[in-house]
Amino acid sequence: MYIRNLALATASSLVIASGSAVARDYVHVAGSSTVLPYASIVAEAFGENFDFPTPVVESGGSGAGRKRMCEGVGTNTTDIANSSSLMKEEEGVKCKANIGEYTKVQIGYDGIVFASRLETKGFEDLAPAHIYLAISNKSKVTNWKDVDPNFPDRSIKMFIPGTKHGTREVFDKKVMVAGCKKAGTHKYLMDSGLTKKEADKDCMKVRTDGVSVDIDGDYTETLASIASNKEGIGVFGLSFLLNNTDTIYASKVNGVTPSTETIASGEYPISRPLQFYVKNAHIGQIPGLKEYIQFFVSDEIAGPDGPLAEYGLVSDPELAKTQAMVDGL
Repeated sequence: MYIRNLALATASSLVIASGSAVARDYVHVAGSSTVLPYASIVAEAFGENFDFPTPVVESGGSGAGRKRMCEGVGTNTTDIANSSSLMKEEEGVKCKANIGEYTKVQIGYDGIVFASRLETKGFEDLAPAHIYLAISNKSKVTNWKDVDPNFPDRSIKMFIPGTKHGTREVFDKKVMVAGCKKAGTHKYLMDSGLTKKEADKDCMKVRTDGVSVDIDGDYTETLASIASNKEGIGVFGLSFLLNNTDTIYASKVNGVTPSTETIASGEYPISRPLQFYVKNAHIGQIPGLKEYIQFFVSDEIAGPDGPLAEYGLVSDPELAKTQAMVDGL
């Protein structure tokens, strides 16, 4: 069986950078709350099937995870940063200055959904322009009927990921900026003299009057917020929705129902790649690190019939290329 045969090795002594003896014999992972459940599934299976300790997987947000990985090299630093957003160019330059080379490993795709409590019907089809008009810092409306007369007579209350989360970066670009453009505000800002980058940044600004609420924790905190605010709409990853359909439902976006099929086809408009970044200097030094990465992207785990797809991950059609790249690390 592949899971048992990929690597049945006994970890030897470890030396990293300073030449000190092994201080850690397990893989340490931190970062995205979206990738967290996938990484936890893989870590548990890895611990059960390999002669290495079960990796330690923590959350904290994509940006926080990348920051921890990029702090330096050594057994007191993080090996892998889970991320639902891509590392920015300037961030990558600083990271390489601290740790040398790093590698991005794409594991699949996910979508961002707008979800409400099951008993709170009325939002069957939303568009980025609706969200922008509701929670932009330029908006003064308090009722969804003021956004669109076809919407229910209901107070606006949205729970969105906090700024440290990778989901927020995607939400800003694919919802707020896209909605800003559709509403005509982006063009107005550029006609007023702003650069595209400045206009984009302005479009991402949300209200601070309590209508839009940043959630700094993971999706369970967003779910709890909706549970205590029956009119609330929360921003979630598709996999979280699929595993909580007993309590929440998601609106269509631009007429498209969020699903693994519509994300895989590219039809659903708010999708994003999921990945993790690995510190190259730790490969071959932290016991089990390369084996964990290979296991993560194996067909049995990340393929269309694997446990990650069952949980909600949309399998990457180019997974074989990722596997070959990982084998060469």
